[in-house]
Amino acid sequence: MTKLRAWIPLAALLCLAACSQKPAEQDESQAVTPVQVANATTSTIHRRITAEAVLYPLKQANIVPKISAPVQRFYAQRGDHVREGQLLAVLEARDLRATAEESKELYEQAQANFTSTSRATVPEDVAKSKADLEASRQALDAARHVYESRLKLYHEGALARKLVDDAEVSLAQAQSQFDTAQAHLKGLENFGTTQQVRGAQAQMDAAKAHYESAEAQLSYTEVRSPLTGVISDRPVNLGDMASAGAALFTVVDISQVVARANIPVQDASMIRSGQLATISGPAGELAGKISVVSPAVDANTTTLQVWVDAPNPGERFKPGATVQISIDLGEVKNAVVVPVAALLPSDQGGEQVMIASTDGLAHAREVQTGVREGNQVQILSGVKPGEQVITQGALGLDDKAKIQITKPGQSGEGSDEEGKK
Repeated sequence: MTKLRAWIPLAALLCLAACSQKPAEQDESQAVTPVQVANATTSTIHRRITAEAVLYPLKQANIVPKISAPVQRFYAQRGDHVREGQLLAVLEARDLRATAEESKELYEQAQANFTSTSRATVPEDVAKSKADLEASRQALDAARHVYESRLKLYHEGALARKLVDDAEVSLAQAQSQFDTAQAHLKGLENFGTTQQVRGAQAQMDAAKAHYESAEAQLSYTEVRSPLTGVISDRPVNLGDMASAGAALFTVVDISQVVARANIPVQDASMIRSGQLATISGPAGELAGKISVVSPAVDANTTTLQVWVDAPNPGERFKPGATVQISIDLGEVKNAVVVPVAALLPSDQGGEQVMIASTDGLAHAREVQTGVREGNQVQILSGVKPGEQVITQGALGLDDKAKIQITKPGQSGEGSDEEGKK
């Protein structure tokens, strides 16, 4: 019994010793995670904004005929390159041509009437009126002479009173004819000539306007291109009715293209017209400039629309394609830069990196990022130049976890073996 009591304290001490050694053994047996790292460096990084955009042609015209008529002939097909003013199609025009010929004849007739009125009719009327006035003046002088002669004889008692009264009546009639002729001539000289000429000219102008309208209607049967470009659509076939108000052709000018992108407001605030930009797509790259920055924000997307204009040599880029624009906003010098692959989401809702410390442990650190260019990102706070950030193997890694730095293509076990050798 005495021996049993002596073994109990000894067993307790051995148990305590075993328990005190267990955490150390567990710590030594903790798994080591192989990682790859990159140094945080100080360099110059370009401030760029990238966004998806849709391509549009520089100019586009839907050619709509002004009259409705069957298509008589086509001179261009879809995909053809056309010049400004080039004839593309002709519509049926026999009725309009006949109307134009009739209007032309009426106009020429009105011209002839105006010429006759201004050069012959009016001068003849004036000459006749002057001759009538002169004749009435002579008749008035003769009637006055007869009246005065008979009145003298009457006073001498050599002539009856009735003959004097007859002479007085004849004098009054002659005076009335003279006044009428004089007024007629005056009217012709002051108003009649002008009114006749104006009337003839008005008829001529009306006939001319009618003729020009008929000619315009006839000209609408010839459909011409308003710009230089490529025919992208021709929905009507030969012989179909071309309707006024419906497009007969669509012509696009793709010698230059316009990429339209929706940029977040916080980024768009740094964009100005005239800044350099690049359009990238399957067909390659185009160097362009910002031409439009929308002054209004889209309330649904909280973005601003930005247009990038660029020459399109060889017409490689096609309207409607989705491309990416990159806008160069200048450079940031002496920036602390790490690979984008080092960034991880943090529990606080921001971003963090895992620092590979000299103690062989990974340390989580909150960071604030700035400009991004390609696979590089600027670190505004949280990382110092020269520190090593984990670029591979950090996902799911706990803070202060054991790590082993490896090279690309090298496993952690191989590194251990090499270390033991």
